[in-house]
Amino acid sequence: MTLQRRPLLQALAAGGLIASLPLTAPLAVAQRRTKDAAVLGMILEPPGLDPTIAAAAAIGEIVHYNVFEGLTKINMDGSVTPLLAESWELTPDGKVYTFKLRAGVRFADGSPLDAEVVKFSFDRARAPGSTNKAKKAVWDNVASVTAHDARTVILSLNNADASLLFRLGENTAVILHPKTAAQAATQPVGTGPYKLDNWAKGSAITLVKSDAFRDAARVKLKRVTFRFINDAAAQVAALLAGDIDGMPRFGALQALPQFRSNAGFVVEVGSTAGKGLLAMNNRKKPFDDVRVRRAISHAIDRKAFIDGAQEGLGKPIGSHFAPTDAGYLDLTGRYPHDVERAKALLREAGITSPLNVTLTLPPPPYARKGGEIIAAQLARVGITAKIENVEWAQWLSGPFKGNFDMTIINHVEPLDFATAYADPNYYFGYDSASFRKKVADLAATSNAQTRARLWRDIQQQLADDAVNAWIWNPAQVAVSRKGLKGLWSSSPIFANDLAALSWA
Repeated sequence: MTLQRRPLLQALAAGGLIASLPLTAPLAVAQRRTKDAAVLGMILEPPGLDPTIAAAAAIGEIVHYNVFEGLTKINMDGSVTPLLAESWELTPDGKVYTFKLRAGVRFADGSPLDAEVVKFSFDRARAPGSTNKAKKAVWDNVASVTAHDARTVILSLNNADASLLFRLGENTAVILHPKTAAQAATQPVGTGPYKLDNWAKGSAITLVKSDAFRDAARVKLKRVTFRFINDAAAQVAALLAGDIDGMPRFGALQALPQFRSNAGFVVEVGSTAGKGLLAMNNRKKPFDDVRVRRAISHAIDRKAFIDGAQEGLGKPIGSHFAPTDAGYLDLTGRYPHDVERAKALLREAGITSPLNVTLTLPPPPYARKGGEIIAAQLARVGITAKIENVEWAQWLSGPFKGNFDMTIINHVEPLDFATAYADPNYYFGYDSASFRKKVADLAATSNAQTRARLWRDIQQQLADDAVNAWIWNPAQVAVSRKGLKGLWSSSPIFANDLAALSWA
């Protein structure tokens, strides 16, 4: 039945008619998969499977907590709990952490985890030339890593870092197998509950349960497949056809009322640490002029974007912080939507209308649909944005390498301001010595009042310099077939904890 109806659904989706289909029940319910397997839909395919050397959040969606694990775990509510480390101690000055490793941990090939393995991974992350995206924010602050004994690892820091335990739960701090680390992007070997079974490039990645996992009885699903579906209508079609059992970060938001009204599906809406923004290339004219960047910020109607591209799901933001971040400051009033003010700033900058720019859009629906809205808003102030749609690999090799005018992107990592703005080589090229000093001062202090002041100053400087035009903090929307339990309804980080999944 599924195979007969699937072409029709795909054809309807391609024609934009999927929203008119009645959502009565998943069409493949008669062919329901066994209770030890599931298929999840993902918007983006990762460029590789080693999260410690590449920036794409899509990597962590597949491997974090599933194939690879870290010393700590960030839970759905943002709390931090032990994972590969069963406990830790901290010196009063906040500079030395002693971790006691969990006993009986093995990699998928049977090799044991010990302190030397942890030391290898951390030294690799902080080595000169490391491409770990947390290098500046985390690893450059690590003075030394010591394997005190087989189950004890000591991290000595240059400066106290109150966020270290959270950072060690991010995918940039997972522990890799020393003998296979060089091949981790394509042949990952980790300590997690799953291992790689197959990667059909452009289509799907399948993980299977690891026999070496220390708590195998807790893992209910023997096989989980991630299917890559970036087209919004195709996501709806896949759920209807029973081709996927759930989509943790569902992109077809216009279909939510239909799924909510159907007893065969569950819809959950939660929070994320995302910062959705219109990124501008600060290295290129005319974006090197703060007046132009401020004009663009005034040109954007955040509410219209959230309503039109996100079905009203999300919160407006005014700097590179999410409402869930520590020290969040509401700066949405800094650049109210003001067409005349935007035009005046462009005139002050010597810009003659029309200003022709290219707006490069990656595959996620928020970018493709939102890009049309942003282009229309920019047109009202005399900026003609030519839309260029690219695939994810093209975005990573183009805009993310600094080859762009403007792009729409959601930065999903929590507290990534240092990575993004203290490095002038980062893709939008913000170069400010005063900002870098604020970040360094924040890293060097443990005084609560000083930290609170610096949190405010950092956010205010980014807003004043209008480095990018910040738009919205996305909500997380998860849609799944009734009976699938354990999908995260919020994403403090982009991860899918497969060991928590089961069928009712």
